Amino acid sequence: MPEPAPPRRLILDALGEIRLTHPMSLIDDVLDSGTNSVAVTLTDPKVYGEAAFTAALADLAAYDHHVTSHADRLAKALTVGDIDAARADNRLALVYQLQNSTPVQKDLDRVDLLYGLGVRSIQLTYNYQNYVGAGCRERRDAGLTVFGLELIERMNAVGMLVDTSHAGMQTMADTIAHSRRPTIVSHTCCEQVHSHVRNTTDENLKALADSGGVVGICQIRNFVTAKTRDNLEHYFDHIDHAVRVAGVEHVCIGSDRDHRVIPDTQDEIDLLIAEEGAQFSPDQWPLYITELNGPRRMEVVHDGIVRRGYAAADVDRLLGGNLRRLYREVLG
Repeated sequence: MPEPAPPRRLILDALGEIRLTHPMSLIDDVLDSGTNSVAVTLTDPKVYGEAAFTAALADLAAYDHHVTSHADRLAKALTVGDIDAARADNRLALVYQLQNSTPVQKDLDRVDLLYGLGVRSIQLTYNYQNYVGAGCRERRDAGLTVFGLELIERMNAVGMLVDTSHAGMQTMADTIAHSRRPTIVSHTCCEQVHSHVRNTTDENLKALADSGGVVGICQIRNFVTAKTRDNLEHYFDHIDHAVRVAGVEHVCIGSDRDHRVIPDTQDEIDLLIAEEGAQFSPDQWPLYITELNGPRRMEVVHDGIVRRGYAAADVDRLLGGNLRRLYREVLG
């Protein structure tokens, strides 16, 4: 009899895009690549005011319906046990996340409501100032507000993961220091490797690790490198640097990427201009690294980490083990 196949690695994406418009054939490719779970963003983070809360409720209902309609391939994950069960059934577990705290407005009871509906992580800021603190693109970063401190305390109490991606560095530092539970920077790169407003300083990477948190290294090309072609190895430079600074137990993958193949076309550029407005300009194109442009990109990430000489146990940590540990500590 042939030898049984070895168990597949646990592969978790701390922040990706599984859109409601994705065909199930794409989900099949994601699953076949070994990816077990993706944290998905509900609601455009650029929506502000009460409209953000309305949009969040609508997106929650839409994703719930989508998951139920495709229960043979998708699962809603509230706990690590749900991720494990989905993995055993070869289904893709979706962890619901908000990339801005604006749906909460200044009503802390909404944290409990959103948690009850399945939201398991909230990113505090998205680029600019809100009720909680300063985003990374603000002219001045005064750190967390009083309400920001209160929001973190409520999220800690219910067991919701605090995310500081897109935050200003002082806001991030304040959050790490204040949170009673470990936090995440789900999708960023290393400022020391490539200077960009969205990237994280070594000081905050160290503080994150000291508090038990995890950083997800993202795959948006202009966060990684100024080179538009032949740039894959620069991505692994960020992983290596994060490991040196934070330790291999505190780094994961947070792709921040659509799982489809993004075409290199003017239509795609025009779509981004329409969606992102002033936050995107054509000179930032392409936003993807060619080898990571598609649903099987975690295979490329795996092979690149192995090529960098990481031991098998550390490969497992980077691809999913560290994020699973964090989920277990915060989500249960």
